Amino acid sequence: MKNYATPEQLFYVTKDGRYLAYWPKNYKGEKTTLQSRNALIGAFTEKWVTDLMQNIAGEMGYFAVQGAISEEIGLTSASPADVIISRSSGQQQKADDILLIIEVKMSIVWNWQYVNNNVVCIGDYRTHQGNPGLLRSDSMLKAIGKSLNIRVSSIKSCRIPIIVIGNTPITENYMEKVDRLKISGVIQGFWSVNPKPLDNDDSIKKTEKCGFYRFDDFEELHESVLKILSEEMNFFSSMKSNRELGQIIEIANREKTYEEKAQKFLKLIRE
Repeated sequence: MKNYATPEQLFYVTKDGRYLAYWPKNYKGEKTTLQSRNALIGAFTEKWVTDLMQNIAGEMGYFAVQGAISEEIGLTSASPADVIISRSSGQQQKADDILLIIEVKMSIVWNWQYVNNNVVCIGDYRTHQGNPGLLRSDSMLKAIGKSLNIRVSSIKSCRIPIIVIGNTPITENYMEKVDRLKISGVIQGFWSVNPKPLDNDDSIKKTEKCGFYRFDDFEELHESVLKILSEEMNFFSSMKSNRELGQIIEIANREKTYEEKAQKFLKLIRE
């Protein structure tokens, strides 16, 4: 930890001199705010996810890239992708090379005490005052907003799946929403790679339509990433009258194969 950040950058100091990751729920003393921690945790977790994904992407000859930029699909230097899997290893990317976009929404989950150059777990997230990871509404809304921006930036984003990787469950308020986002094609899943966010087994494994899914081991994640990389996907959305929609379906149905029908339908609905 010393090589990455100081204890004062990562831990709150209580009135009795303890270094804690979060204020405990019963803490009554004076509180401060750690302005520096979000950026440090963001950089660390994005690198961690990049390394994790490289273990899978490398099998197929692809690359996991942190902080990728592709102006064509709204990934700018001011708002790059947290992590992508791509055919190319560079930070500047062509949309045609990008195979998967990953937004990382992780934070410190349990409460930890820093003592004698060690960190000791003192309770899960129910024992402290912070709201970590995907349990935060602002984290969920930022992920949804960025994904929508990518989707509307260019038609080239329509074939690129987007997932959000976190390390916590989601709140009940978002269970139906994440399923709708998956069904609509905006985001292909909110995934947690933390198999045990609570001291007991009370955390949610998945929502009804798997818009949220908790991975309990690497092989489970490995299988899902390979599956999403191997599928040909197309995001489409529109607001048309029933008459227009019927005409599009009728015209598309004149094509010979299912693939040709699909391509014709997507072409017409985007015009």
